[in-house]
Amino acid sequence: MSESMADFEKEIDESLKTLNVVENEGEAPEEETGFNAWDKVQQYLEDGTVLSLKIGGIVNKGVIVYVDGLRGFIPASHLEIGYVEDTNPYLGKTVEAKVITADPEKNRLVLSVKEVLYDKKRAEKEQRINAIEAGAVLTGKVESLMPYGAFIDLGDDISGLVHISQIAQKRIESPAEVLKIGQEVNVKVLKVENGKISLSMKALEEVAPEEDTNGEETVSYKDEGDATTGLGALLAGLKL
Repeated sequence: MSESMADFEKEIDESLKTLNVVENEGEAPEEETGFNAWDKVQQYLEDGTVLSLKIGGIVNKGVIVYVDGLRGFIPASHLEIGYVEDTNPYLGKTVEAKVITADPEKNRLVLSVKEVLYDKKRAEKEQRINAIEAGAVLTGKVESLMPYGAFIDLGDDISGLVHISQIAQKRIESPAEVLKIGQEVNVKVLKVENGKISLSMKALEEVAPEEDTNGEETVSYKDEGDATTGLGALLAGLKL
């Protein structure tokens, strides 16, 4: 269950009330800092700056770090993308974190490692998506069916949409008429734009009919040419 903002605030308040911190050597004491440090921290928050920080203490439901001499708190729920049960192994480790709360009046500085990890994950996914080129033929599995189309799992945490108009040659009222969840399908990439992938199944079906039609037209044309030539010769031989 995801925690609410109220739960998150309560978690921070309770943790900062009991700072039974095991301090590491070399950390700057908070007393040495002034208002300028809060100005810098506020700028880090606005810019989304990623900070490399050494974890200097363990408290209830989180860990302590120092940012320009200010004591900051990283909740256990923001140490990893997944659940962290024991924070003790993090003592002395260096992590990358972003400021998510900076309140000098309440002396509250909160940071998140999880946000940095999510940012990296999103950037890696964006790179994988941008590497896919229009016209490529891919194999995937039907992930979900919607009234407007089907989402196809292409692997590597990437999905694309086959619009209902691109599923089959014939008109269908629902994707469920021809597809089912888990079904393996071949799709052609129509477009990659703004992190979204447009796919088509119909585009792959269109190739064979076009080839057949062209073949029929060629044969028909030749037959008509022979018939016309024969009729011309016949008329030329008639005497009126």
